Amino acid sequence: MSSRLVGVGVGPGDPELVTVKGVNALRAAEVVVVPVMDSGEEGRAEATVVHYVPRDKVLRVVFALNERTDRARREAAWDAAGERVAELLRRHASVAFATIGDPNVYSTFTYLAQTVAQAVPGTVIETVPGITAMQDLAARSGAVLTEGTEPLTLVPVTAGSAVLKDALAGPGTVVAYKFGRQAAEVAEALRETGRIRDAVWGSALGLAQESIRSADELDGEPLPYLSTLIAPARRLGGRGGKL
Repeated sequence: MSSRLVGVGVGPGDPELVTVKGVNALRAAEVVVVPVMDSGEEGRAEATVVHYVPRDKVLRVVFALNERTDRARREAAWDAAGERVAELLRRHASVAFATIGDPNVYSTFTYLAQTVAQAVPGTVIETVPGITAMQDLAARSGAVLTEGTEPLTLVPVTAGSAVLKDALAGPGTVVAYKFGRQAAEVAEALRETGRIRDAVWGSALGLAQESIRSADELDGEPLPYLSTLIAPARRLGGRGGKL
Protein backbone atom coordinates (compact mmCIF):
# COMPACT_ATOMS: atom_id res chain seq x y z
CA MET A 1 0.00 0.00 0.00
CA SER A 2 1.13 3.55 -0.72
CA SER A 3 2.38 5.71 2.11
CA ARG A 4 0.56 8.96 2.91
CA LEU A 5 2.09 12.38 3.45
CA VAL A 6 -0.38 14.86 4.95
CA GLY A 7 0.36 18.57 5.16
CA VAL A 8 -1.54 19.86 8.19
CA GLY A 9 -2.16 23.55 8.69
CA VAL A 10 -1.91 24.31 12.42
CA GLY A 11 -2.86 28.00 12.30
CA PRO A 12 -0.89 31.12 13.23
CA GLY A 13 0.24 29.95 16.67
CA ASP A 14 -2.76 29.81 18.99
CA PRO A 15 -3.26 26.08 19.75
CA GLU A 16 -7.02 26.61 20.02
CA LEU A 17 -7.14 27.51 16.32
CA VAL A 18 -6.13 24.05 15.08
CA THR A 19 -9.15 22.42 13.44
CA VAL A 20 -10.61 19.15 14.68
CA LYS A 21 -9.66 17.57 11.34
CA GLY A 22 -6.12 18.85 11.80
CA VAL A 23 -5.82 17.37 15.29
CA ASN A 24 -7.18 14.04 14.04
CA ALA A 25 -4.63 13.99 11.19
CA LEU A 26 -1.75 14.73 13.56
CA ARG A 27 -2.83 11.98 15.95
CA ALA A 28 -3.41 9.44 13.17
CA ALA A 29 0.06 9.87 11.66
CA GLU A 30 2.87 7.61 12.81
CA VAL A 31 5.33 10.50 12.72
CA VAL A 32 4.72 14.27 12.80
CA VAL A 33 7.41 16.33 11.10
CA VAL A 34 7.89 19.99 12.00
CA PRO A 35 10.13 22.49 10.19
CA VAL A 36 12.80 24.32 12.16
CA MET A 37 15.60 26.72 11.35
CA ASP A 38 19.16 25.48 11.45
CA SER A 39 19.71 27.39 14.71
CA GLY A 40 17.71 24.59 16.33
CA GLU A 41 15.13 26.39 18.47
CA GLU A 42 11.53 25.22 18.73
CA GLY A 43 9.45 26.60 15.89
CA ARG A 44 5.90 27.87 16.04
CA ALA A 45 4.49 24.77 14.35
CA GLU A 46 6.17 22.48 16.88
CA ALA A 47 4.98 24.59 19.82
CA THR A 48 1.42 24.15 18.54
CA VAL A 49 1.67 20.45 17.68
CA VAL A 50 2.87 19.34 21.10
CA HIS A 51 -0.45 20.45 22.59
CA TYR A 52 -2.03 17.51 20.77
CA VAL A 53 0.54 14.75 20.26
CA PRO A 54 3.34 13.32 22.42
CA ARG A 55 6.66 15.08 21.92
CA ASP A 56 8.42 11.79 21.18
CA LYS A 57 6.24 11.44 18.07
CA VAL A 58 7.48 14.79 16.71
CA LEU A 59 10.55 14.96 14.48
CA ARG A 60 12.33 18.20 13.59
CA VAL A 61 13.52 18.72 10.02
CA VAL A 62 15.73 21.69 9.20
CA PHE A 63 14.59 24.17 6.56
CA ALA A 64 16.31 27.41 5.55
CA LEU A 65 13.04 29.11 6.44
CA ASN A 66 14.18 32.72 6.25
CA GLU A 67 16.87 32.35 3.57
CA ARG A 68 16.29 34.84 0.75
CA THR A 69 19.74 35.55 -0.66
CA ASP A 70 21.55 32.22 -0.94
CA ARG A 71 19.46 30.15 -3.35
CA ALA A 72 21.88 27.22 -3.29
CA ARG A 73 21.70 26.98 0.50
CA ARG A 74 17.93 27.24 0.45
CA GLU A 75 17.48 24.51 -2.15
CA ALA A 76 20.02 22.27 -0.44
CA ALA A 77 17.93 22.55 2.72
CA TRP A 78 14.78 21.66 0.76
CA ASP A 79 16.51 18.64 -0.77
CA ALA A 80 17.81 17.43 2.58
CA ALA A 81 14.42 17.86 4.24
CA GLY A 82 12.67 16.11 1.38
CA GLU A 83 15.03 13.15 1.54
CA ARG A 84 14.60 12.92 5.32
CA VAL A 85 10.83 12.74 4.94
CA ALA A 86 11.15 10.33 2.01
CA GLU A 87 13.21 8.06 4.26
CA LEU A 88 10.42 8.18 6.86
CA LEU A 89 7.81 7.30 4.25
CA ARG A 90 9.77 4.22 3.22
CA ARG A 91 9.42 2.96 6.82
CA HIS A 92 6.05 4.36 7.90
CA ALA A 93 2.59 4.20 6.40
CA SER A 94 1.70 7.78 7.30
CA VAL A 95 3.65 10.95 7.99
CA ALA A 96 2.15 14.34 8.83
CA PHE A 97 3.97 17.59 8.17
CA ALA A 98 2.78 20.44 10.38
CA THR A 99 2.98 23.93 8.96
CA ILE A 100 1.82 27.22 10.42
CA GLY A 101 -1.16 28.78 8.69
CA ASP A 102 -2.41 26.76 5.74
CA PRO A 103 -0.32 24.20 3.78
CA ASN A 104 -1.40 25.72 0.46
CA VAL A 105 -0.65 29.36 1.31
CA TYR A 106 3.06 30.30 1.16
CA SER A 107 3.97 27.09 2.96
CA THR A 108 7.19 25.10 3.14
CA PHE A 109 5.01 22.02 2.59
CA THR A 110 4.70 22.86 -1.12
CA TYR A 111 8.43 22.40 -1.70
CA LEU A 112 8.60 19.33 0.49
CA ALA A 113 5.72 17.62 -1.30
CA GLN A 114 7.31 18.19 -4.71
CA THR A 115 10.57 16.64 -3.56
CA VAL A 116 8.89 13.67 -1.88
CA ALA A 117 6.70 12.94 -4.91
CA GLN A 118 9.83 12.46 -7.00
CA ALA A 119 11.77 10.52 -4.35
CA VAL A 120 8.97 8.11 -3.38
CA PRO A 121 6.70 7.59 -6.41
CA GLY A 122 3.18 6.56 -5.51
CA THR A 123 3.08 8.48 -2.24
CA VAL A 124 -0.43 9.82 -1.57
CA ILE A 125 -0.13 13.51 -0.75
CA GLU A 126 -2.99 15.28 1.00
CA THR A 127 -3.52 18.56 2.84
CA VAL A 128 -5.67 19.66 5.76
CA PRO A 129 -6.47 23.39 5.65
CA GLY A 130 -5.57 25.67 8.52
CA ILE A 131 -6.58 29.08 9.86
CA THR A 132 -4.44 31.78 8.26
CA ALA A 133 -2.77 34.75 9.92
CA MET A 134 -4.99 37.19 8.03
CA GLN A 135 -8.12 35.50 9.38
CA ASP A 136 -6.75 35.54 12.92
CA LEU A 137 -5.65 39.18 12.69
CA ALA A 138 -9.04 40.19 11.30
CA ALA A 139 -10.79 38.47 14.21
CA ARG A 140 -8.49 39.94 16.87
CA SER A 141 -8.43 43.48 15.47
CA GLY A 142 -12.00 43.82 14.19
CA ALA A 143 -10.78 44.53 10.65
CA VAL A 144 -13.29 43.22 8.08
CA LEU A 145 -11.47 41.49 5.23
CA THR A 146 -14.11 41.76 2.51
CA GLU A 147 -17.63 43.02 1.91
CA GLY A 148 -19.92 42.58 -1.07
CA THR A 149 -17.96 42.63 -4.32
CA GLU A 150 -14.64 43.79 -2.88
CA PRO A 151 -11.55 41.91 -4.07
CA LEU A 152 -8.91 40.66 -1.65
CA THR A 153 -5.22 40.74 -2.54
CA LEU A 154 -2.59 38.82 -0.58
CA VAL A 155 0.96 40.06 -1.07
CA PRO A 156 4.23 38.67 0.34
CA VAL A 157 6.32 41.79 0.88
CA THR A 158 9.40 39.67 0.23
CA ALA A 159 8.38 40.15 -3.44
CA GLY A 160 9.22 43.86 -3.12
CA SER A 161 7.45 47.05 -2.10
CA ALA A 162 6.46 47.83 -5.71
CA VAL A 163 4.12 44.82 -5.70
CA LEU A 164 2.53 46.09 -2.50
CA LYS A 165 2.10 49.63 -3.89
CA ASP A 166 0.34 48.27 -6.97
CA ALA A 167 -2.07 46.32 -4.79
CA LEU A 168 -2.73 49.31 -2.50
CA ALA A 169 -3.59 51.43 -5.54
CA GLY A 170 -6.53 49.11 -6.23
CA PRO A 171 -10.02 49.19 -4.72
CA GLY A 172 -10.01 46.18 -2.42
CA THR A 173 -8.53 44.97 0.83
CA VAL A 174 -4.80 44.27 0.79
CA VAL A 175 -3.10 41.81 3.14
CA ALA A 176 0.69 41.88 3.43
CA TYR A 177 2.60 38.88 4.76
CA LYS A 178 6.21 38.68 5.95
CA PHE A 179 6.67 42.44 5.98
CA GLY A 180 8.58 42.84 9.25
CA ARG A 181 11.98 43.53 7.74
CA GLN A 182 10.48 45.99 5.25
CA ALA A 183 8.30 47.82 7.79
CA ALA A 184 9.62 51.24 6.73
CA GLU A 185 8.82 50.63 3.03
CA VAL A 186 5.37 49.32 3.95
CA ALA A 187 4.58 52.42 6.01
CA GLU A 188 5.73 54.62 3.13
CA ALA A 189 3.56 52.74 0.64
CA LEU A 190 0.52 53.03 2.91
CA ARG A 191 1.02 56.78 3.29
CA GLU A 192 1.60 57.34 -0.42
CA THR A 193 -1.63 55.55 -1.30
CA GLY A 194 -3.70 57.06 1.52
CA ARG A 195 -4.33 53.66 3.09
CA ILE A 196 -2.56 53.97 6.43
CA ARG A 197 -5.37 55.32 8.59
CA ASP A 198 -7.50 52.16 8.64
CA ALA A 199 -4.67 49.64 8.31
CA VAL A 200 -3.64 47.35 11.18
CA TRP A 201 -0.70 45.03 11.72
CA GLY A 202 -0.05 42.16 14.09
CA SER A 203 2.59 39.62 15.06
CA ALA A 204 2.80 36.57 17.34
CA LEU A 205 -0.99 36.27 17.21
CA GLY A 206 -2.42 34.24 20.07
CA LEU A 207 0.92 34.02 21.85
CA ALA A 208 2.22 35.70 24.99
CA GLN A 209 4.20 38.24 22.95
CA GLU A 210 1.25 39.15 20.70
CA SER A 211 1.27 42.68 19.30
CA ILE A 212 -1.64 44.24 17.37
CA ARG A 213 -1.41 47.92 16.45
CA SER A 214 -2.60 50.57 14.05
CA ALA A 215 -0.37 50.92 11.02
CA ASP A 216 -0.01 54.66 11.60
CA GLU A 217 2.20 53.75 14.56
CA LEU A 218 4.80 52.21 12.24
CA ASP A 219 8.00 54.16 12.86
CA GLY A 220 10.38 52.44 10.49
CA GLU A 221 11.80 50.02 13.03
CA PRO A 222 12.01 46.38 11.86
CA LEU A 223 9.27 44.09 13.15
CA PRO A 224 9.12 40.30 13.58
CA TYR A 225 9.56 38.59 10.21
CA LEU A 226 6.11 36.98 10.24
CA SER A 227 4.20 40.21 10.86
CA THR A 228 0.89 40.53 9.00
CA LEU A 229 -0.85 43.68 7.79
CA ILE A 230 -4.44 44.33 6.75
CA ALA A 231 -5.33 47.47 4.78
CA PRO A 232 -9.13 47.34 4.46
CA ALA A 233 -10.87 48.47 1.30
CA ARG A 234 -12.03 52.06 1.11
CA ARG A 235 -15.64 51.86 2.22
CA LEU A 236 -18.15 54.62 1.57
CA GLY A 237 -21.91 54.63 1.58
CA GLY A 238 -22.62 52.71 4.77
CA ARG A 239 -23.87 49.17 5.20
CA GLY A 240 -24.06 47.13 2.02
CA GLY A 241 -22.45 49.85 -0.06
CA LYS A 242 -20.35 47.36 -2.02
CA LEU A 243 -23.13 44.89 -2.85
